[in-house]
Amino acid sequence: MSTRPAKEPVVVPPEIQTCLEAAGLRRTLATRAVLGLFLANPQGTLSHAQALASLTARGLDINRVTLYRLLDRLAACGVLQRHAADDARTWRYGLADTDEGLAPRFECDACHRQFRLVEGSAPTRAVATDLFRTLASLGHQGQRVDLSIHGTCASCLPQEPAA
Repeated sequence: MSTRPAKEPVVVPPEIQTCLEAAGLRRTLATRAVLGLFLANPQGTLSHAQALASLTARGLDINRVTLYRLLDRLAACGVLQRHAADDARTWRYGLADTDEGLAPRFECDACHRQFRLVEGSAPTRAVATDLFRTLASLGHQGQRVDLSIHGTCASCLPQEPAA
């Protein structure tokens, strides 16, 4: 992996650093660069190809398989969320929920920005608790609930001409 000098060092927030340390991940140049992509646009999501293109544009030459593994490790330790795109062949990654609890999210299918629906956290948590309880009664162990609503955000909706 070769690099050009970074313009700004990526500051890893303490809660993310804690997750990395708990998972045994080091804060390598590649890890900081990938985190920088998501921290720069907290509502955004990226596919592997988009992340690779952004890193390359920033001067980081990272192997595509290394990037796949890093994105999956960051998702496994709870720093990123991974979900299937509409075509079901592509994974999209975005920053995981932190202090907002279990909030459903709205994802714009046009620009792929995500909006956390914090007002829905308490009802969603109640449903998730009920689902986990049901799974446990069947002998299963649930790990997470991911509720997303897809549509078009206000910024991407066609503007109606003024009358």
